[in-house]
Amino acid sequence: MTASRTRTALGGALILSMTAVGLLSATPSAAASTATVVSTDKGSVRGAVSHGVERFVGIPYAAAPTGSLRWTPPRPAARWPGVREATAFGNPCPVLPSGNGPRSETEDCLDVNVWRPAGVRAGARLPVHVFIHGGGLTNGSGAQNDESKLVRETGVIGVSLNYRLGVFGFLGLPALTKEGGESGNYGFMDQQAALRWVQRNIAAFGGNPAAVTVDGESAGGWSVCGHLVSPGSRGLFARAVIQSGSCPSVPEAQAETAGTAFARQAGCDSTDLAAVLGCLRSTSVGALLDASRTFSAGFVDGTPTFPVNVRQAVDSGHFTRVTLLVGANRDEGRTFAQGYIGAGKEAYLAFVQGVAGDRADEVLARYPWPETSDAYTAAYLVGAIMTDSGLVGGIGGCGQRSLVHAFGRYTPTYSYEFDHRTGPGLTQIPGYVWGAGHAAELAYIWPSFDNGTPIAPLFNAAERRLAREMTQYWGAFTRTGRPHVVRQNAWPAYHSGKGLTLSLRAGGRSALIDDAQYSAEHQCSLWDTMAVTDRS
Repeated sequence: MTASRTRTALGGALILSMTAVGLLSATPSAAASTATVVSTDKGSVRGAVSHGVERFVGIPYAAAPTGSLRWTPPRPAARWPGVREATAFGNPCPVLPSGNGPRSETEDCLDVNVWRPAGVRAGARLPVHVFIHGGGLTNGSGAQNDESKLVRETGVIGVSLNYRLGVFGFLGLPALTKEGGESGNYGFMDQQAALRWVQRNIAAFGGNPAAVTVDGESAGGWSVCGHLVSPGSRGLFARAVIQSGSCPSVPEAQAETAGTAFARQAGCDSTDLAAVLGCLRSTSVGALLDASRTFSAGFVDGTPTFPVNVRQAVDSGHFTRVTLLVGANRDEGRTFAQGYIGAGKEAYLAFVQGVAGDRADEVLARYPWPETSDAYTAAYLVGAIMTDSGLVGGIGGCGQRSLVHAFGRYTPTYSYEFDHRTGPGLTQIPGYVWGAGHAAELAYIWPSFDNGTPIAPLFNAAERRLAREMTQYWGAFTRTGRPHVVRQNAWPAYHSGKGLTLSLRAGGRSALIDDAQYSAEHQCSLWDTMAVTDRS
């Protein structure tokens, strides 16, 4: 298999693997008392208060994208009379079942959730942290990342949101391009609409619309990079965080080809563009989901939303130059290498050949098959190569280093690596060590983040300390644009600190590592010379 064909296969596997990694949210605890009523631009909402945090969840920020509104930019939500109860999360957007949650067929899903310290009222002007969930743009929901811990421990306002996913959020199609001037970016437009809702309404909750930090992990990190580049996102945030993300986009023609193949799979095959679109809009949610099992969602460039390739815009400095916090996990690839558990040496050698081609011997010299192996050896080696090479969508390793370099040339950028390698895994596979795999850091700031099995409740004392430290860093960055916390490790900006990255470790062992150490750790002297991936 050629390296190019391997990259294509792994690109599809990335989306499938990301949908399989579990991240179910915990339900909010029962309210101790009723929270204050807050007036939004569409009506009043009443939330609940528990453990020092008031929450207002399931608030519509846009109309349900059903019927003729399916695959159109988000429209304003309708006003509601009286006081709307905002104590239960809204419906997840349509998704297939995965570790991120059960199947959902509800298109009425465009909601935001707000958390604030109890007792805060309008006019307090607290800084605001907006989190965009991951899931490969194909699953997940804003309910997965309950902001209560961040709000309680750092005094910020927290926000999360839902956006259209999969074919409902990212379908490129010639008929849709003809109808609306572009296609394929509807889920991203939802995110922009939610950020505009924050600008209009967050002051009523005690937040400062001029002090919004937008944060996202995995596909949420892709989204944050998109907001840095997209003209329609300018002025909607003051700082940004990218966790285990990158900056991908595809040309509109490529998206339309994939969308046309999906329409055919869904039974809407016609040379009449209007007929194709009519067929898709009249097809049930369930049928569209069933036809979308191999659909890969992504941002579409060459459009009004993304006029140019997103990564090229970053590399050339054509992005909103706010202060950034950018990082990834030490072992990102282990989350995606589970399929190699039980595989032997021959399968590993075939993987390397597919990735490196005529340079396979160079890779094997850096990642040799050991004399003593077990059922997990191939998975660990494949995971290391996936991480270090940037093969997994440019996330982690040398792809992460490249991204920090690109941003740091133009704007203050703080770099981190989550390096706690012995914490609870995202799923319980006997004997498999997840290390600091993809999404392993999330439960340290958002204890609600799990896959139906405990993560945060399993933390030992050293891990609980790391959770407190990370939460304080994220809160400080949200408040000031600098991750500076008294009695915690100093964290200089990447370039001002001469290429320093904060390695986040449990038990008070976090430490700064320089660019040479990071590069050696991930074999960047090799991968920087190999085009195994575009790292975008």
